[in-house]
Amino acid sequence: MAYQLPTLPYEQNALEPHISAETLGFHHGKHHASYVSKYNAAVEGTELDSKSIEDVIKAIAGDASKSGLFNNAAQAWNHSFYWQCMKPNGGGKPSGDLAAKIDADFGSYDKFVEAFKSAGGTQFGSGWAWLVLDNGTLKVTKTLNAGNPITEGVTPLLTMDVWEHAYYLDYQNRRPDYITTFLDKLVNWDFVAQNMAAAA
Repeated sequence: MAYQLPTLPYEQNALEPHISAETLGFHHGKHHASYVSKYNAAVEGTELDSKSIEDVIKAIAGDASKSGLFNNAAQAWNHSFYWQCMKPNGGGKPSGDLAAKIDADFGSYDKFVEAFKSAGGTQFGSGWAWLVLDNGTLKVTKTLNAGNPITEGVTPLLTMDVWEHAYYLDYQNRRPDYITTFLDKLVNWDFVAQNMAAAA
């Protein structure tokens, strides 16, 4: 049951000028494709081959002997999720139930932004910033390298890739600028709201 590399949900140049077609080409066509290929090769012919990638990630998390498989599985999943977290003409404040929930759980949208920027900006090295639903409460968290919140029993609603390959061609070492642009210009709040509704 091979895991498929998803096509991008928009054209490769659709996020310009915020994320270049060159960045998306490398990021999706090289990095993400490699994770998917290595994951499929590793599980082929094993008892894990029939499981969903989410079940594999949860089953092997924390098993040092399977760290390579976990890294490729989680990175394949994380990237598939990340592409959907962005859209052309995205960003800004959400609306409706999601906006109300952010206000209720963080105090304000600005407080959420502060927490999310801190998570992405203080992640040392490579990793991810997340908005998750944890027992009915919205929280911001971060994970190192390929880490994925589903291993903690929480529901991811939004993620931002802070590996250098996500932004370096466009922003060089200015990770804070990439984070601000992600929130102001790229976030697909419709996707986040759908995830929240599905988890209710």
